[in-house]
Amino acid sequence: MKKVTPISQRKSDHIRINLREDVQSAITTGLEKYRFEHQALPECNLEDVDTQTIFLNKSLAAPILISSMTGGSVEAAQINLILAEAAEQTQIAMGLGSQRAAIEHPELAYTFQVRQVAPHILLFANLGAIQLNYRYGIDECKKAVEMIEADALVLHLNPLQEALQPEGDTRFENLIDKIAMVCHSLPVPVIVKEVGWGISQRTAKMLIEAGVAAIDVAGAGGTSWSQVEMYRARSESAARIASHFIDWGIPTAECIKTIRALHPSLPIIASGGLRNGIEIAKCLALGANLGAMASPFLKAAARSLADTIETINELKREIQITMFAAGVKSIEELRNLQLKVA
Repeated sequence: MKKVTPISQRKSDHIRINLREDVQSAITTGLEKYRFEHQALPECNLEDVDTQTIFLNKSLAAPILISSMTGGSVEAAQINLILAEAAEQTQIAMGLGSQRAAIEHPELAYTFQVRQVAPHILLFANLGAIQLNYRYGIDECKKAVEMIEADALVLHLNPLQEALQPEGDTRFENLIDKIAMVCHSLPVPVIVKEVGWGISQRTAKMLIEAGVAAIDVAGAGGTSWSQVEMYRARSESAARIASHFIDWGIPTAECIKTIRALHPSLPIIASGGLRNGIEIAKCLALGANLGAMASPFLKAAARSLADTIETINELKREIQITMFAAGVKSIEELRNLQLKVA
């Protein structure tokens, strides 16, 4: 029988709540403010529209990332294997959930290990950046990468979630110096992401100066982790406090534009409330390099591998049709399009 740790119980809670409860943010992604200009004469053939792209020197069939979600529990292990096999078959990228559970409880490492079903995918390891202020260092970062044979490490930032968790870690002072240390010491690229409240201009400047290889904006507009923590709260008071943050955060579209204005070439991953291929295409036109989703993939994986593959293929097709109707044939051309203000 597999050991159930406090961390693995928390991961199981997160999966259960995301699948069963309404945890949608009260604010939108901001993508509804933009639209593509339709081209009745696209002057290209649909079958010639190419969604392939390169991210961190790895070729992808489409600019899609299965966002970092889970690990550390029996349920998470099965979900991760389904997601990874689907990513392998469709040639897209994948991130894993926080590996702290496996660092502290090595017997849980199997819940993150997916290379056996996905030997070729672009795969991201994941740790909470805050753990660098709680005795974690370069050794733990290397362990996370080596554990899953990852191509890069994601350090996630989640101050609001930590503040709302009864077991949260909230000592964020001087964290940027430790992030910079990891960026300069780790043999693989370091990506920093939020978990659903967005990356501001001030934070982006610090991260760029620290040497991050890419930023995942994880803006507001999708799953609200304050709502998730509301359902996990141990008292009515804690639940009320969490519920009041339902409209907190920076919309995804705003995050993308802000970071692209700061740095013209830094790789940007757009996530936070994306729900279809048209929205991914909008994010690329706004300045992102990839579009990432979590909730739609989690729900598909909870059903079956076939449903997960179908979900990915629908996204790819939507991106291709969007490009065709907007009159562009490549991801590079898409990223140079000017969107209209709706």
